[in-house]
Amino acid sequence: MTELKDRYDRKHTYLRISVTDRCNLRCLYCMPEEGMTFMDRDSLLTYDQIAEVVQTAAGFGISKLRITGGEPLVRPGIAGLIATLKSIRGIEEISLTTNGLLLGPQAAALKLAGLDRVNISLDTLDSARFRFIARRGRLDKVLEGIEAAAEAGLGPIKLNCVLLKGVNEDEIGRFLRLSAEKPLHVRFIEYMPIGHDDAGWRDHYLPLSRVAEEADRLGLAYEPLPEGPAGNGPSENYRILGGEGSFGLIHPVSNHFCANCNRLRLTAEGDLKPCLYWVDELSVRPALGSAQAMRELFMKAMRIKPENHEMAALLAGDAQSHVPTGRRMSQIGG
Repeated sequence: MTELKDRYDRKHTYLRISVTDRCNLRCLYCMPEEGMTFMDRDSLLTYDQIAEVVQTAAGFGISKLRITGGEPLVRPGIAGLIATLKSIRGIEEISLTTNGLLLGPQAAALKLAGLDRVNISLDTLDSARFRFIARRGRLDKVLEGIEAAAEAGLGPIKLNCVLLKGVNEDEIGRFLRLSAEKPLHVRFIEYMPIGHDDAGWRDHYLPLSRVAEEADRLGLAYEPLPEGPAGNGPSENYRILGGEGSFGLIHPVSNHFCANCNRLRLTAEGDLKPCLYWVDELSVRPALGSAQAMRELFMKAMRIKPENHEMAALLAGDAQSHVPTGRRMSQIGG
């Protein structure tokens, strides 16, 4: 089997697949409250086309898939797609990132279809603040989704919390205690400059050193977890001593993890992205129907993948070597 290795000898085994750019929330760090123009549904890859891309990816050693959006559960038939992808030889694990609003009624069916686990976006534990950050939706529905995922066996369950200065940093302690009291894995994520103007991003950017400071202030002793929960990816993982769950730090800006990057992204309309941050994309559509053309496309993605994303350079005000993407996170599959 030919491995997917880029110019920096990084082996790629992970493909993130966006199935839609639509979402039932309008989180302030992801998209504007009004005025978003979404892709025409006819422009999205069909599930059969996604399966064709994954068939080629699996032949290169891609074994782990993540279904993303937008919000993937707003697109009908996700369970069927998961069942199809799980049947492809070489695919060992499929996970899904969701905001949790529609997860409750679907969790059992998703598990039955072959979904292994879920990541649930949750930036606050306060109902009023939830409405402020997400601009719609209800926190209680997300909490119901978390419970349903646990009952269905979609674990380990990870909660993704994007920290925003002046918005939710005062809840760090609540999330740390949640990770100690329940078998949940809270992952604090730095706010990334994807699809935002420089000034707006800087206003809310918060380095994750703030988490350790808060744990120390509260007297919460913690220990590192070298292995972490399954599928921990770039997260640095810890556990409050005696805690049931864990917490992790994902800091792409202050301490990027590009040296160990093993992932590619497939956007909902069919563009293969070697790097989340840069503008470079390769459409899979011309290669559909040709296994050889699809293989060549994946190999080209390896040839053009940059060494790193240089978000830290942007934070420092330094020049960047490439052109950043103009897409918003929901349009990439973030």
